[in-house]
Amino acid sequence: MELRHLITFRTIVEAGGFKRAADELGYAQSSVTTHIKELEKELGTPLFDRLGKNITLTQAGRRFLPYAEDIINLYSKSKEVINHRDEPSGQLSIGASESIMIYWIPDIMIHFMTLYPRVELTLKPIDYHNLSTQLKKGDIDVAILVETSAWKPKELTTLKLKDEKLSLVQSAHNLTSTGKKTMLYTEQSCSWRPIFDHHLMAEGKTSVSKVELPSIEAIKKCVLCGLGTSLLPHFSVKDAIERGELREIESNVPDNPIAIYAAYHKNKWLSANLNAFLNVLKEQMNT
Repeated sequence: MELRHLITFRTIVEAGGFKRAADELGYAQSSVTTHIKELEKELGTPLFDRLGKNITLTQAGRRFLPYAEDIINLYSKSKEVINHRDEPSGQLSIGASESIMIYWIPDIMIHFMTLYPRVELTLKPIDYHNLSTQLKKGDIDVAILVETSAWKPKELTTLKLKDEKLSLVQSAHNLTSTGKKTMLYTEQSCSWRPIFDHHLMAEGKTSVSKVELPSIEAIKKCVLCGLGTSLLPHFSVKDAIERGELREIESNVPDNPIAIYAAYHKNKWLSANLNAFLNVLKEQMNT
């Protein structure tokens, strides 16, 4: 049983088709088909039902999938163990949400790089809808993100780094007449969007004008220009409030309804690099 056949099998399941798997793996589609035919021949049973352009796992395929994943993960762990050194070195890939990437993690990275100069850090954006898959496939080793204070995903191990509050803010100088009646919203996938909705409902402001923007930084710029009011993580607006550029408004939002988390897949083997990074994050919890 060849490892590449197992990787192809898993990728087809995750990507949702032979062609997408071929594109992701850099193979010709015929090669992907050959891998699966050889694997099915060795196992003596079909792994996929092929219904036109649609494919689904057979019952045997569903039973075999977790074992294939275990073999792939065990191979990765064995390589990491062989290459393990006392001093962390080599690559470490960190996924981060936009707000964390801009306002929170740079200081952590500077501290980590000072302690462990032989580790090569890569910072990537996270895909909220597919975070578990990103971590499971090894696209990123660990994710740092903002979520609700009670967040407990099933497939991930989480470390709550810091409780955070949400601040309702508007411009301290340039608020327009339109801005007084406009709420600047985060995207639907944003973890604190329901908290914002609940605030508006509790305040009886469900009929106010709402503008949805794609990023915290875009929202913050629009608030500074006086285009509206928004609910943002305090760490992202703290400096602007202290400089007198933004004004924090009293609200009915609960104390510390969000938190900053580190998350990695529950089956992830903790390499020396990842352990070192998690230890630096834990230090942050105590500062």
